[in-house]
Amino acid sequence: MQSKPLSGLRILDLTRLLPGPLATQHLADYGAEVIKVEDTGAGDYARTMGAMAGESSYFYQVVNRNKKSLRIDLKVAEGRALFLRLVESADVVIEGFRPGVMDKLGLGYAVLSAINPRLVMCSITGYGQTGPYAQRAGHDINYIGYAGVLDQIGTAGGAPAIPNVQIGDLLGGTMAAVVGVLVALFEARASGRGRHVDVAMTDAALAHAIFPLVEVLAHGAVRARGEDMLTGGVPCYGVYQTADGRHMAVGALEEKFWFLLCDTLGCEGLKPAHLDTGDAGARARDALSSIFRSRSQQEWSMLFDGVDCCVTPVLRLEESLDNPQVLARGMVQEVAGVRQFGPPVRLSGYKPDAPTPAPAAGADTDEVLARLGVDPAEIARLRVAGVI
Repeated sequence: MQSKPLSGLRILDLTRLLPGPLATQHLADYGAEVIKVEDTGAGDYARTMGAMAGESSYFYQVVNRNKKSLRIDLKVAEGRALFLRLVESADVVIEGFRPGVMDKLGLGYAVLSAINPRLVMCSITGYGQTGPYAQRAGHDINYIGYAGVLDQIGTAGGAPAIPNVQIGDLLGGTMAAVVGVLVALFEARASGRGRHVDVAMTDAALAHAIFPLVEVLAHGAVRARGEDMLTGGVPCYGVYQTADGRHMAVGALEEKFWFLLCDTLGCEGLKPAHLDTGDAGARARDALSSIFRSRSQQEWSMLFDGVDCCVTPVLRLEESLDNPQVLARGMVQEVAGVRQFGPPVRLSGYKPDAPTPAPAAGADTDEVLARLGVDPAEIARLRVAGVI
């Protein structure tokens, strides 16, 4: 039996919806035991959001595989007592409430770390545990708006474009949480002391706005949307429409790639326009646009498949799921009849086990409590009392 990289790591997951659940799914994919601790009411309301696949939504299923579910009412004393018993043997607690909620429940970091000093507690919020916006509500569009990221997305002269990949939620709430948890765990294993990991989705989006920051440092302000080198300001890096209304992505930033692109398209006269901006850049983009509109996306794709100059089709996701490169990397897997993304990071000598489907609400309550030493009669009593 192969060793799992995170085998023996126990995570209590209090999060809902997208950022936290996807973070813990990433950790579960590499062997961590993740126990979803849900309330006795609606639980994780992602279960009923959007199109349904059986008893739960596709959304819930694709961010909660390889987990267990335990239902506890943390608003009652007996429920909190059960949770504290779980904390004694846990390595990580991840929560996504507004700042102060865990303290009001009597389950703040000071309380939990007194019980288990090596515990890592990760709190995921929009604006962090401190600052004037800490208690404000928000969603991805708000976080990337404050971070200066939303302003940069879109075409010249148009309004900011709303991305359908949640940059703040995923770059911030998911990946920053994974990094923070693993950093704190590394230290806790050596020192025996955990930490409170404070993840703000706005912070993480801001911290990755690298090229806009470079513009501010160099010129005092960002360029207008669509005029920066990587947002359509130069002809060698942009999106061009094809004859059938589809698009090709041109990423020929390096001169060698641009020259090869021009040779392939038979427009050698455009070679000097590689990084042109302003009116000269616009003329070069117009010339390229006219060329790309002369053939379909499939025709261009077949041509550029044999030319190494960073020109590729802009696929729809349903096409990406059948792309030979994506399939060869094992990035599409089926779990209980639902196609999902595979784990995005490969580790030598490790192949994840066949994944288990996202759990039904409270599906593992009896098993988890029995491991704590709670006998069947007590479990039955707690259930009747509404504690679990």
